[in-house]
Amino acid sequence: MLIFNWFFCVGLCMAMDIYFLLEPMVISVLYIWCQVNKDTIVSFWFGMRFPARYLPWVLWGFNAVLRGGGTNELIGIFVGHAYFFVALKYPDEYGVDLISTPEFLHRLIPDEDGGIHGQDGDIRGARQQPRGHQWPGGAGARLGGN
Repeated sequence: MLIFNWFFCVGLCMAMDIYFLLEPMVISVLYIWCQVNKDTIVSFWFGMRFPARYLPWVLWGFNAVLRGGGTNELIGIFVGHAYFFVALKYPDEYGVDLISTPEFLHRLIPDEDGGIHGQDGDIRGARQQPRGHQWPGGAGARLGGN
């Protein structure tokens, strides 16, 4: 996803004489998250709450009013929508994967749940939950009791 987004952000930003890719890249990833989690309620300034599907557009409007622009956000929304359609929507509707993760990335960063690559064990292993006020150092002492 990041390689796809970077490639298209670089192309669009070079065509539009934009030399700073942070905002389009962040908005493109945000757009994809918002489309995947479209019914999640998010909060914005002053306690405004709305479904996540509107967040990229709210940020675009907010930045357009504050900074008088919004081109960076529109590029990010376009790139995020392109990835969302090509990688998620099109395969669901037509059963054809147009893009996939390159094999060298699968070898470099394997698809595994839990654990650390090259290490033994699970980083999300079961931890002992303390019961009551039993701490590893003993019962402790009451403050002000002496």
